[in-house]
Amino acid sequence: MTGPSDLAIRAEGLRKEYGRTVAVANLNLAVERGEVFGFLGPNGAGKTTSLKMFLGLVRPTAGAAHILGSTPSDWHSRTRVGFLPEHFRFQEWLRAAEFLEVHAHLYGVAPAVSRQRVPELLELTGLARHADKPLRDFSKGMLQRIGLAQALLNEPELVFLDEPTSGLDPLGRRLVRDIIRSLRARGITVFLNSHLLSEIEVTCDRVAFIRQGEVVQTGRLDELLAAGAEVELRLEGLSPESMQGLSRFGPCEKLDAGRLVVRLESEAQVPDLVAWLSAQGVRIYSVIPRRLSLEEFFMRVMEGEEAG
Repeated sequence: MTGPSDLAIRAEGLRKEYGRTVAVANLNLAVERGEVFGFLGPNGAGKTTSLKMFLGLVRPTAGAAHILGSTPSDWHSRTRVGFLPEHFRFQEWLRAAEFLEVHAHLYGVAPAVSRQRVPELLELTGLARHADKPLRDFSKGMLQRIGLAQALLNEPELVFLDEPTSGLDPLGRRLVRDIIRSLRARGITVFLNSHLLSEIEVTCDRVAFIRQGEVVQTGRLDELLAAGAEVELRLEGLSPESMQGLSRFGPCEKLDAGRLVVRLESEAQVPDLVAWLSAQGVRIYSVIPRRLSLEEFFMRVMEGEEAG
């Protein structure tokens, strides 16, 4: 059982109202130390407002948030946090190395440490040869990477990344993925807010789905996707009665003559499905399990909430 002190982030009944508008209704969340955690939801779900409450940038209307065992207002806990916002505005007249030196000073990093840390982070983010280039001459992707470098200046224990791969080309996205994996390997917690579900799928350990300011589902990514399996079948001799009986395993969709897809709750149902079809006298030519993508699972969760 994970206790509060073992958690990097904890939210209990977190709520934020702006006048009559409820941005976050009732957020309950627990993020363990050392994991890469994805925070997913449609636009307007309350993701950014929640993140700002974790950082102490917005005060909750009700409920409580804790980071690294303390409240977001605690100065000591905030010195151990890194943050890359989605909409950043950097000092464009500064050169890349100068920009990082200024932010290292703001973090309270000692000058001797800063002189070593800045070149390391420029190298890590692929910007070493641009150290003397002013930020006004940086592309959107390069600004994104220098923003990631500043989020790591203080060697944080917890890093909040809000859309970190926005504006990056495939090589830039891969670089960010590699950096996130290296942070996980060092036991650093990464809280990742992104609308690029393919990036979440290859990066995160666990995810939470949020809608209208409430978590509607959370869990390990591999378990969630395995639990929402589909199987594609190629059959012969499937009677209308057998087709109707298949619904006991889950919703069915005919693709063409002899081929259909059955949506299962778990891959563990596949042997029972095959045995049942054989008992009905159906000839089975192929059984192909299809693992759901995160995008498909996301749509199922959100469509289910809409129906609810």
